[in-house]
Amino acid sequence: MGKVAVGAAVVCAAAVCAAAALVVRHRMKSSGKWAQAVTILREFEEKCGTPISKLKQVADAMTVEMHAGLASEGGSKLKMIISYVDNLPTGDEKGLYYALDLGGTNFRVLRVHLGGKEHHVVKQEFEEVSIPPHLMTGSSDALFDYIASALANFVATESEGLHFSPDRQRELGFTFSFPVRQTSISSGTLIKWTKGFSIDDTVGQDVVGELTKAMERIGLDMRVTALVNDTIGTLAGGRYNNPDVVAAVILGTGTNAAYVERAHAIPKWHGLLPKSGDMVINMEWGNFRSSHLPLTEYDQALDAESLNPGEQIFEKIISGMYLGEIVRRVMCKMAEEAAFFGDTVPEKLKIPFILRTPHMSAMHHDTSPDLKIVATKLKDILEISNTSLKMRKVIVELCDIVASRGARLSAAGIVGILKKIGRDAVKDGEKQKSVVSLDGGLYEHYTKFRTCMEDTLVELLGEEVSNNIVIEHSNDGSGIGAALLAASHSQYTEADEP
Repeated sequence: MGKVAVGAAVVCAAAVCAAAALVVRHRMKSSGKWAQAVTILREFEEKCGTPISKLKQVADAMTVEMHAGLASEGGSKLKMIISYVDNLPTGDEKGLYYALDLGGTNFRVLRVHLGGKEHHVVKQEFEEVSIPPHLMTGSSDALFDYIASALANFVATESEGLHFSPDRQRELGFTFSFPVRQTSISSGTLIKWTKGFSIDDTVGQDVVGELTKAMERIGLDMRVTALVNDTIGTLAGGRYNNPDVVAAVILGTGTNAAYVERAHAIPKWHGLLPKSGDMVINMEWGNFRSSHLPLTEYDQALDAESLNPGEQIFEKIISGMYLGEIVRRVMCKMAEEAAFFGDTVPEKLKIPFILRTPHMSAMHHDTSPDLKIVATKLKDILEISNTSLKMRKVIVELCDIVASRGARLSAAGIVGILKKIGRDAVKDGEKQKSVVSLDGGLYEHYTKFRTCMEDTLVELLGEEVSNNIVIEHSNDGSGIGAALLAASHSQYTEADEP
């Protein structure tokens, strides 16, 4: 009996030892996997590094590319498009102006009543209209007839006191956010459709001409006085409210910048110099690239798999369309190589663009002690549950790395523009303010991105200079900005009340 007991005790002890060994091995394995995940994060952080020395190189490269793009067509990755906008609003404009904002599956028609220096915008009304899907792939006439008819219906709602005198045409600013080859302030040919539109007979046509013919077909007497994109609209809206505005930047789903250049500093401009001496340049800065940009393997893979490989590199590392996707790609590598979310890679995590930047922002801003929002987002979007607090902290850090790189590079781009126009230093005794108008959902809603960008500007420019640089949120440039440009380029130089 004693022998049996001893034997049983030995077997038990062996079993306990084996179990303990398994636990230890599992812990070693999981701590090894954890170390691997942390290594992936640290390597990514290092590759995304944006020390001030690197940001200064990026800003200098932006300035150099701006010079090259102004010197000749195709001279730079930056298109530096001449917008033909040589008169920005001053605040003196009076009268009733219309705007049409076409940039996606919806368009807006706006009516703005301007009251001059005293009253500025007296009244603003708008209506949003969605475009039926069949018109996005139909004929040019069908699309523009639909838009003209919506405009006519909107004009019919003018209040009694605002009717135009019979000898005066209504004037319209047209924001058209598709690739256009601008030929004058009020004409431009469509290069190609994007965003789900595919209407072959519009390509190569003057979009203002197409709209004008459609308005004539229904007897709507209205003249398009300015064809602009949303960035130039933002610049106009900013300048209307503040004469010190020198540039505008959009940081949203995509990104772009426009600024006021001295006309004589544009070698590729062969026309007469405008009276104002100024010309607004649409930079198309999303296409900027430089060897100084901190690109990682994840950015290279994202670019290679995109619809436009090798293009829009700056946009792909700073704009709202891509930030969440970069986070997803790093999480995917951690799942594949370090079993970060368990032995299998979560299926949803493999889907490109499933993690959007608003989700990333919500996780990044989570201040709850147990990072509850991070847990909820992972569960709801990626179907990843049972995450530990330690894992959730890694996800927040990952969001911070991606957002900070984007924000700091955006700041470097802005400094590049300020350098080009000589506003990056304090001149003797000068206290000239330089205001940059910003718009876009990323800037407006992603607080940590915005704060990081603004702090980086101060770091790059120094206290003294940055006291004279102001970042201002300019809301709805693509709408009201177009109406303001219609006013500043009005055929009636005496901008009287209608």
